[in-house]
Amino acid sequence: MALGVLCSMLELKQLDSIPDGLLNASPQSLHSLLPHPTIIHLAGKNPQPLFVSVLLHGNEPTGFLAIQALLKKYQQRQLPRSLSIFFGNTLAASKGLRRLDNQPDFNRIWPNTELAPCAETRLAAEIVDVMKQRNIFASIDIHNNTGLNPHYACLNRLDNQYIQLATLFSRLVVYFLRPKGVQSGAFAPICPAVTLECGRPNQKHGTDHAFEYLDSCLHLSELADHPVVPQDLDLFHTVALVKVPADIKFSFDDPNATLLLDKEIERMNFTEIPAGTILGKVNNGGQIPLIAQEENGNIVTNEFFDIQNNELQIRRKTMPSMLTLDERVIQQDCLCYLMERIHL
Repeated sequence: MALGVLCSMLELKQLDSIPDGLLNASPQSLHSLLPHPTIIHLAGKNPQPLFVSVLLHGNEPTGFLAIQALLKKYQQRQLPRSLSIFFGNTLAASKGLRRLDNQPDFNRIWPNTELAPCAETRLAAEIVDVMKQRNIFASIDIHNNTGLNPHYACLNRLDNQYIQLATLFSRLVVYFLRPKGVQSGAFAPICPAVTLECGRPNQKHGTDHAFEYLDSCLHLSELADHPVVPQDLDLFHTVALVKVPADIKFSFDDPNATLLLDKEIERMNFTEIPAGTILGKVNNGGQIPLIAQEENGNIVTNEFFDIQNNELQIRRKTMPSMLTLDERVIQQDCLCYLMERIHL
């Protein structure tokens, strides 16, 4: 599909009822019901709405499956709180992809993005305006990982209510400011906002966890404004975003690739790894085949990585997340994030 055709379809649809067939649709068939980006607004006893976004990445279905379970539970009774649901990239979901090659990442298009203005960024700004006018209670964006990762919550603001919302899902919480243009970052200035990382796709315990969390949030009358006790919180700060440059050939199998990554690399996720940990082998004569970027945009590759005896190594103790064996995801997004523990 040409990009011009795709952009012309990006008209935000808003509904006030559940379309026939949605509760039994698959992520792959949803596009036939919702061919346009769509928000469904459902009235509840408490009129201040909870906002939930699902399928910003088309190959991450857990949020959609959890929403289906939630809507089925309340099919014959009133919701405890009004609920607004944004169904994101249903076209990519129909093909089982994170995004199409001619699309931007739907979790990089939100206000404060570094992307050039386009139909998708205008759409995201419109959604934020719509929910702001509805006096939003809280925002939840639901995702999956491709690598081995525990369930955790992410936030962009270290306020007590935001941390309370995050720890309702997991004691493991990640604070980050980069990448820019994410959904939770766009909503953080107007309401408590979190991103949920629910493990790999199509795992029942991930869907169940997200469903139980959403149901609990619907029953909240308010979010506590007191600090979370330290023993209930493991808080980490993302200090660097690590990418493989587009001109670097990398692989998990090809010994002739510029960067041959360790096939066990994803087992390092959420593990504090020491200096000297080997990530792979390098065949380019000593040039570090990665780019590490701080929150402020500074390039800090040499602070975190080194090459010794043609092996790519970590230079200082750190904790990676989002490492995956999926080469397409690495190309479209990043190799990993590097984190450090922080104490409030």
